[in-house]
Amino acid sequence: MELESFSQRLLNPFRGVQRVMRYGAAEAVTLDGHQWDIYVSNDELLEGLDCRQPVLVSDIRFGRWSPDKGLKRGPLYPSADFRRMERVGAALYEALVSLHDQPVFPFKDRYELWLLDGAGLPLALLASVLRAEEMELDLPLQWQPGLDLNGGLPVPECVELGKALAEQVNALAGERPRAAWCCREPDGSGVVLAGINLPKDRLGQRWKERDFPAFFLGQAAGHGEQAREQVRLRKEFHAWLAPCLLLWPGWDRESRRWLETQARSRAEAVDRWHRLYPEEVDASMVQAARVEAMLRRAQPRAPQEQRPTLLSTFYIELDQDLSDPV
Repeated sequence: MELESFSQRLLNPFRGVQRVMRYGAAEAVTLDGHQWDIYVSNDELLEGLDCRQPVLVSDIRFGRWSPDKGLKRGPLYPSADFRRMERVGAALYEALVSLHDQPVFPFKDRYELWLLDGAGLPLALLASVLRAEEMELDLPLQWQPGLDLNGGLPVPECVELGKALAEQVNALAGERPRAAWCCREPDGSGVVLAGINLPKDRLGQRWKERDFPAFFLGQAAGHGEQAREQVRLRKEFHAWLAPCLLLWPGWDRESRRWLETQARSRAEAVDRWHRLYPEEVDASMVQAARVEAMLRRAQPRAPQEQRPTLLSTFYIELDQDLSDPV
């Protein structure tokens, strides 16, 4: 068995990344670079099956590990299958302890699903996968803002920003939206491999790097008040999302510097994700945000007002423990 490590984006919208380490049937996953959940699947159940399509098998939770708290084991079961799965999980755990903070997690989700604008060019990134066989053609073609109530904006402004931007983006996609799966190349270009509501003559088309919008979200070309409103909405959205966007290694230094400046107002988000930032243009900006987050955690928290959420359960990461700050 070979150890594999990689990163993958959480999308629609871009709301974070997950780092993954795999060894055989064992997998360790983190969303913040600090707390890891380790699972082992019973891969012997796949013997003799046609596995060209994904097949779900039972698994065990080996445990949860972090550098400061160590390993908290999952349930133990007295069975031969469990002992075999335990050995694989233990081998992955040893590798995780040694490599968890090393730069060995390249982004491998190079197959991207883009919602297209009226001209048939990339408008908004909807999904990404690791392998071509994982590309799905039965997906909703709608961009979602994903704003929650802790986004650093007052709640009414947060809600209105998300609604206005979603309406604008999805209107640009048209009444019968189209999307294309493309494979991104090292030079930033992409080749269309499959599509949803896409004419067959578009397959094989190559997009240049400049055809892909900055920060995974584009806008219509134009002038006047409508164009200025488009620019304003996207700028506010990207400023809100800045702590998350800093996780992506593809930005130039000028863009990263702007994101760091915007992220300063969301100290707790920066503190959560800073371990996964590929670089820092202004390390003092990130450090100041982390210090502010530490001071906030030291203060007694007032009872939170019960508010409705904008997110469906799809956006709740299953291993997130909000009561246990890192």
